[in-house]
Amino acid sequence: MVEFEKRRIPTVSWTAQHFIHDARRSGENFGLPSFPIAVMPTPFTNQTQERIHQMVDASIDQVIAGLTQPVEAAPAAPRPKPTEVLTFQDGDLLAAAQRMNDHFLEQAWSDGFPLVPPTAQAVERMLQGTKRKRDEVVVVLEPGFGIATVEKIAINAVMAGCRPDHLPVVIAAVQCLADPKMYLRNKAMSTGPHAPLILVNGPIASRLNINSGCCALGPGSVSYANSVIGRALRLVMMNVGHTYPAVSDMDTIGSPTKYSMCFAENVEGSPWEPYHVEHGYDKDASTVTVWFVYGICELKDFTNSVPENLVEVFSTAATNVAQVGTGLWLMGRRADPRYGLDEKEHNTVIICPEHATLFHEAGWDKERIRQELYRRARMPFRLLMLSKEKKGLLIAHPELQWLWDCPETPLPIVETPDCFDIVVAGTTGGAGRGAYFYGAGEPVTKPVEE
Repeated sequence: MVEFEKRRIPTVSWTAQHFIHDARRSGENFGLPSFPIAVMPTPFTNQTQERIHQMVDASIDQVIAGLTQPVEAAPAAPRPKPTEVLTFQDGDLLAAAQRMNDHFLEQAWSDGFPLVPPTAQAVERMLQGTKRKRDEVVVVLEPGFGIATVEKIAINAVMAGCRPDHLPVVIAAVQCLADPKMYLRNKAMSTGPHAPLILVNGPIASRLNINSGCCALGPGSVSYANSVIGRALRLVMMNVGHTYPAVSDMDTIGSPTKYSMCFAENVEGSPWEPYHVEHGYDKDASTVTVWFVYGICELKDFTNSVPENLVEVFSTAATNVAQVGTGLWLMGRRADPRYGLDEKEHNTVIICPEHATLFHEAGWDKERIRQELYRRARMPFRLLMLSKEKKGLLIAHPELQWLWDCPETPLPIVETPDCFDIVVAGTTGGAGRGAYFYGAGEPVTKPVEE
């Protein structure tokens, strides 16, 4: 809409009352704070045709005004200029730190947990973890187009509780976010519970004691590095990318996974090559991979010793039509030829060492598991289309319109077998539990610059 208005093509956006603040903030971010909107009491979603027509009729005067009155590119609303140093004083240091945390909560700079004060000395120590210059621009982060310098990333890493040697991993994770393939604007601003899932591979994972085994996704002291690295990425999204909850992040319910999700691959417990090697990196290279995921489902099986049965159990986790990505390939891909973006929905399968060994001893590699999941994780066309727009299928796959006459035809829940990403993690010792993450788009992997 902003781009149309800049080219003097009139537009109006129907905006639900709940999203007015978000719309204005987005317009400000994208360079047109005063773009025209027509306000509705509720969104069009889950409404009957009659109700939608009533809301349109009630707001038609706003639509006419928006299409006929000129829109000027008004300057963005003034924001407080950041001071060089914020000072918090009290009778003792703990009370001063509490005053800082209270102020950061008021300013929405906090994730809700206590923050480590980012004093000048603490930030200087953090910067010792990288050879990059403090004012080097690493990336620009959507949706607020915040400039992520090394120093700004370091400040958020301090607040999250990171050590200096964690900083290169955090920087690599931030670089993953900014890759055009990540389509960050969608993930950051959605009404869905999109959360970054971080995988660390290579020598740096063991050097930093990033947990790959018991309780790898937290909580506890065994996952200290995991917790603070994942938390730092969320704070960077908020304070550099301006992904502020209820302002630009319009997640309907929210999710605890948004606080922190970071783990390492259990290379010792895996019979297969590590994830980063599978994707073209040297075994001795250190890498960070980031997926955006909607949610998690347990993969528990204490019974089966036959891989065919085990993969059948796994496939049932995938067949969840209430997840956005299930069957979304029928609506086409998110594509942008400018950036080589041709995005498929990937789901992440974390297999525990016991299950990985079972598969391996039966002669199954990761590719065989992917192929079998693709073959078995299928649902009737009728079910896959229950929560999807018919016109989407017509535009993306006109050749599949015959399916409306054969609604019970089973279809795969993802586009191709390589939409299943497989990683080995978790504890050994008869656990028999893995995890299935419902994905949003494709992962991005970046090398860690140590």
